[in-house]
Amino acid sequence: MKVINRHWIVIFFCAYSLVNFAQNTEDTQEELDTDAYKPVVMDPLAPSRAAFYSAILPGLGQAVNKKYWKIPIVYAALGTGIYFYLDNDKNYKRYRNAYKRRLSGFSDDEFFGEGTIPLLSNEALIRAQETLRRNKELSLLITIGLYALNIIDANVDAHLLQYNVDKNLAINPFVDFDTPDTSAQLGLSINFNF
Repeated sequence: MKVINRHWIVIFFCAYSLVNFAQNTEDTQEELDTDAYKPVVMDPLAPSRAAFYSAILPGLGQAVNKKYWKIPIVYAALGTGIYFYLDNDKNYKRYRNAYKRRLSGFSDDEFFGEGTIPLLSNEALIRAQETLRRNKELSLLITIGLYALNIIDANVDAHLLQYNVDKNLAINPFVDFDTPDTSAQLGLSINFNF
């Protein structure tokens, strides 16, 4: 049973190698003239330029990299973080002003309600202020993190645009027949064409 499995593996690799070699030898002049065989001009400053532009104006680095679909995502992420920061700040000031008015002896704040018993006690106002201040600081940190992620994305994307993926780099399976033993050696070959 092991002999049959080994023979099928050898036949598979032989057939794959023949198909692969046949495709490599049939290169026409049209294929040689394509952009894949032209040397790619590398700009070593492109990643730092894209990161700098993204730091100046979020989304500009993505525009330099011609990844225009990322720009709305960047602005939506930063806008959401800024919205939550401003909303938490506004509510924090409401609760703080109501607490300050109660400490001054007034009972006309929006959380006191009607009558002599307040809707929210002084301790509830203090807890609300602490929660809103923590949420405000957290949304500020998340917004700063999203801004940094915007810069990192522009830099990494510019690096990946210069990554060399052409037809001169290949990994091909091969079968090497050892004639004295009539046994096959299986392996992979890595070919670099300069």
